[in-house]
Amino acid sequence: MTIVQIAIVCGVIAVLYGILTSMQVLKAPAGNEKMQSIAAAIQEGAKAYLGRQYRTIAIVGVIVAVVLYFSLGTLSTVGFLIGAVLSGAAGFVGMHISVRANVRTAEAARGSLQGGLTLAFRSGAITGMLVAGLGLLSIAVLFWALTGPGGLAPNSRKVIEALTALAFGASLISIFARLGGGIFTKAADVGADLVGKVEAGIPEDDPRNPAVIADNVGDNVGDCAGMAADLFETYVVTLGLTMVSVALLMPGLEAGPLLALMSLPLIIGGVCIITSIAGTYAVRLGASQSIMGALYKGFWTTAVLSIPLIYFATQYTLGDLNAVINGAGPLGDLAGAAPSFTGMDLFWCMMIGLAVTALLVWITEYYTGTNYRPVKSIAKASVTGHGTNVIQGLAISLESTALPTLVIVAAVIATYQIAGIIGVAFAATSLLALAGMVVALDAYGPVTDNAGGIAEMAGLEDEVRVKTDALDAVGNTTKAVTKGYAIGSAALAALVLFGAYTTDLKEFFPDVPVDFSLSNPYVIVGLLLGALLPYLFGAMGMTAVGRAAGSVVEDVRDQFAKNKGIMEGTSKPDYARTVDIVTKAAIKEMIIPSLLPVLAPVVVFFVISWVAAFGAPADLIDFADADAYGRAQGFAAVGALLLGVIVSGLFVAISMTSGGGAWDNAKKYIEDGNHGGKGSDAHKAAVTGDTVGDPYKDTAGPAVNPMIKITNIVALLLLAALAGGGA
Repeated sequence: MTIVQIAIVCGVIAVLYGILTSMQVLKAPAGNEKMQSIAAAIQEGAKAYLGRQYRTIAIVGVIVAVVLYFSLGTLSTVGFLIGAVLSGAAGFVGMHISVRANVRTAEAARGSLQGGLTLAFRSGAITGMLVAGLGLLSIAVLFWALTGPGGLAPNSRKVIEALTALAFGASLISIFARLGGGIFTKAADVGADLVGKVEAGIPEDDPRNPAVIADNVGDNVGDCAGMAADLFETYVVTLGLTMVSVALLMPGLEAGPLLALMSLPLIIGGVCIITSIAGTYAVRLGASQSIMGALYKGFWTTAVLSIPLIYFATQYTLGDLNAVINGAGPLGDLAGAAPSFTGMDLFWCMMIGLAVTALLVWITEYYTGTNYRPVKSIAKASVTGHGTNVIQGLAISLESTALPTLVIVAAVIATYQIAGIIGVAFAATSLLALAGMVVALDAYGPVTDNAGGIAEMAGLEDEVRVKTDALDAVGNTTKAVTKGYAIGSAALAALVLFGAYTTDLKEFFPDVPVDFSLSNPYVIVGLLLGALLPYLFGAMGMTAVGRAAGSVVEDVRDQFAKNKGIMEGTSKPDYARTVDIVTKAAIKEMIIPSLLPVLAPVVVFFVISWVAAFGAPADLIDFADADAYGRAQGFAAVGALLLGVIVSGLFVAISMTSGGGAWDNAKKYIEDGNHGGKGSDAHKAAVTGDTVGDPYKDTAGPAVNPMIKITNIVALLLLAALAGGGA
């Protein structure tokens, strides 16, 4: 059995785990009739939203597929469609399970805290393993089909373009799903809080609030379906582009060693799926009854088991780990690729990737957990008012960028010195190899959030709500941890993508001298435009949430005013009307921001090329004519654009996700009885901060992650198209 076939088997095991575990979850008791009625309304709303969203995305996807077919050919189009369809499938299946597990978690919590934890986490693990399994299968099967017996050379241009297009398909769906779901969930959440908590003075998840079902729907379409598509995309991009980087940066390797090195990311992903499955069975409460401790048991079990399996997988794939791999070709040391390294060097790079994962998880928990200084400082600032809460929350969001950046910087320097850009790529691969377990931690969050809402609306015993609140508070932290993990991996993956861009540039256009120095004004222009994109993208996302939330506020106010029986408890609000309003708003608002990173590299290239050619100097040294000069400046501006997106996107995303998570948990910290508890002035201020932080952490911030990578991938495909892409 070949390495690629072993990876395919591991992917199938992940999918089988998802199927079997989903059967177990769905067999669990679904509670009483009232609980099932509430859950059915959430299921109906989530299904309606996702169906409408995917129909809208499909229109864009078909247009892009046609463009790819005529510019890059059949194989790239097929790769794009595989990535797009499976990315959408990962999100849909994850949401399908979560909206059925929520009511079962509430019912399980009536029995014991462990029962609720087990059911919620297992439902999250279904999503996690399907994301990793489908991601691995998409890359491995496509690579195997293209390079199998009698197939193409693994480093052929068609294979490279097909893998890149696969990543593009996953990224395109991801950015729509992440942004659209984020707009939906936060518009419903903010609208429900502003009218329910602040104006009407009723509790969160009170069934009298017309927006409460929309809020519960949003948890699933944003934090489950959106995050599943996001991490699927990150997984596919990282593993696929590591393979592409090997092909581009190691042109001197013979066919056998090249195929083995390109297959290594696949088997690493495969063995880590096995360790992730093992980790799911380690999630058990200990004597301290710490829910976060139980979840960490699963994570650390996965991480520790991964170390020896990665070692043996590397040895099995490459043979002698001390043998020198030298892939320098006729183009020399491209884009910083180390001229030689050993299998052991790659193993140490992957260990650094695992260390980065652990550190990012710990740092994000520190900035968003209720037991640590950042969250407590925001809660304390709430005592003196709304303004001081917002000021301290903004300060924490800015501060939270420092430690993750230092970790990523250290990892980049260490892995680059060991094995060049290839080393950075393999560090990113091992970081993403744990995606199955990390997505499980994230998808656990919306399930417990919904379980608490169902318990409240169904009028279950107070002790049930105490248990679901405890599960939900940890879910806020796990969701933040996953977003920090995804953003950190995006930074490493984007650096690899930039290396692939400069390498492609030298290979496709060897006669075009491109000046990336800061003395070139077009490089400065590209850097500024690239740095602008995450801010502009974030602004669009935040504005979209504000507009959509305004529609929710008006609807809820209108229902309260026209139906007095709602507040008296004698009649039911029109939940479906509110869900439909948020659905239409989210679909409308997601289109333009999602297209921004797709169109930016293309527009910048052609505009700068034309402007530079129009103003070309009279003495064109090293250039045949003004058009050649303009094209070189266009390439330089796009390359600088990619660097600008990577640098500013990292800071924007981390500050928004960590800051928003801290604001959210500061409110929960006060609700636990600190600084006056629920209903106090400090609590009202914390609600304001949470309202600001909601679109930060669940809409604009996380969506920057796919935005960074899709900008880089479009640039790669642009080069291939300009060079006359494959058939």
